[in-house]
Amino acid sequence: MEFVYNANPSRVIFGAGSRARIGEELERLGIERAIVISTPDQSALAAQIARAIGGRAGIMYPGAVQHTPVEVTESALLAVSSVRADGCLAVGGGSTTGLSKAIAYRTDLPQLVVPTTFAGSEMTPILGQTEAGRKTTLSSPKVLPETVIYDPELTVTMPGFIAGPSGMNAVAHAVEALYAKDRNPIVSMMAEASIRALGKALPVLMDDPGNPAAHAEALYGAWLAGVCLGSVGMAIHHKICHTLGGTFNLNHADIHALMIPYTAAYNREAAPEAMARIASALEAEDGPTGIYQLTQRAATWRSLAAMGLTQAALDKAADIAMENPYYNPRPVTREGVREMLQAAFEGRAP
Repeated sequence: MEFVYNANPSRVIFGAGSRARIGEELERLGIERAIVISTPDQSALAAQIARAIGGRAGIMYPGAVQHTPVEVTESALLAVSSVRADGCLAVGGGSTTGLSKAIAYRTDLPQLVVPTTFAGSEMTPILGQTEAGRKTTLSSPKVLPETVIYDPELTVTMPGFIAGPSGMNAVAHAVEALYAKDRNPIVSMMAEASIRALGKALPVLMDDPGNPAAHAEALYGAWLAGVCLGSVGMAIHHKICHTLGGTFNLNHADIHALMIPYTAAYNREAAPEAMARIASALEAEDGPTGIYQLTQRAATWRSLAAMGLTQAALDKAADIAMENPYYNPRPVTREGVREMLQAAFEGRAP
């Protein structure tokens, strides 16, 4: 057994009501004039938190959007300059965290992130950005948030059509960590625990969206998935989802939720140990089948056709997915990717 494990230096505070500690954590980071970032939909919550921290809220920026377009980042940087903000307070999901990271990458400002979804990106040094219709990713210690406050009370307002795909997005992080090139026993243990927690919590949330215990369980699973995403490399799933999301402007969580059974099935024969651990976590006979069954409960969209893609779009996505070679347990071929996309287009069981 040989492996390398690097732990990312993030501070995590987890617990119901922990948002009350935002002010003291900003002080701990030395942030006196934060840019408070949110999406338009989360602006009311962000404003409430800004009022609670008083003068440490330097300026509000409720303009985060998915896939982190560079033009939005440039607009946010003007807001940072206008008040000489000395830190970022991000309140929301992956889109908000992405904008905070993009600002930090360009300014090296410290970040405090308060997630309201199960995105997991707050635990990673990875930034995905979109420019001219192409989404690219980079990794830098500068984009890793210094502190993350997980308060399950902030996720209970998510309707099922958001909570389900958001949770499946986290499942995708954990699944790919199990067959990552640089996987290690610690991350694999976290990944399996993450899949188990989310597999247990998401069906409950579909039937009872405000269930506080299920939200805490799902948020715990999402945190573990985020640690996995930030610790090891990803593979074909993340490549194809960034391609589909960035090129065709599809919802980030929805495309991850839809694709993960198919990308897992692509690697079914090449990663038997990972598939066995997924099956165990989901109490299923087969890993990809267990994921597909969970997706049928939690995903909003059940096929790429239902999301509005065409056969021509599948061809374009397959071509883009072949650019810039990357690791995957099973060799990535255009024919194999195109067949995988066809299965997802039809929504059939993988």
